[in-house]
Amino acid sequence: MTDEKREIVIPSQLLGETKDKRAGDGTFVEDGKIYSSLLGVLNIRQQFINVVPLKGRYEPSERDFVIGIVDIPMSSSWLVDINAPYPALLHVNEVPWDVEFGETEKYLNNGDCIMAKVLQVDQEKKLQITLNDRNLYKIKGGLLIDVEPSKVPRIIGKKGSMISLLKQYTKCRIFVGQNGRVWIDGDEQGIKKVIDTIKQIERESLSYGLTSKIEEMLKKEFKDV
Repeated sequence: MTDEKREIVIPSQLLGETKDKRAGDGTFVEDGKIYSSLLGVLNIRQQFINVVPLKGRYEPSERDFVIGIVDIPMSSSWLVDINAPYPALLHVNEVPWDVEFGETEKYLNNGDCIMAKVLQVDQEKKLQITLNDRNLYKIKGGLLIDVEPSKVPRIIGKKGSMISLLKQYTKCRIFVGQNGRVWIDGDEQGIKKVIDTIKQIERESLSYGLTSKIEEMLKKEFKDV
């Protein structure tokens, strides 16, 4: 099963009927039949038929954990790039510091990286993010890489299984943002192995048995460590 591929579907491809399944993300219903609305990977879980896009920009959802790059500090807020089609607003009320009016640059400036959570996405696609949650902070040190946002669930793995393997064997600290950015911190060998492995996961993301394959590879690589 390790070399078996997941099924790729195309727009308007028939996936099932509403009498048997429920239409999920990436699908539409017409005359009681469920069709794919995009090019992607078929994913059937319980009663839902979903299609995960192969590629595309990150589309924010509330409660997503993301890695942002500060773009513009303003008097009482910051505009932050979270790899979405539009910038996110971070207000001074949503940070753990007591920021005086006009002094935002003392805390976060252009180019600074943060771990944040999407607080709100309104009907006009205006975004608000927050740092007022556990394990959210300004990033210092480490390395930031970009991945395809649609591959993030595969990189994290079911119940965090894939990312746990990478942390265990490389001894690196790793944070995977749902917006397609990954922060890695550790020694040079560990960081390089994390990057190489993530690239492999992206290339082989449609394969079954990938977690087991990656675990065997890491065991061999770090057997003497």
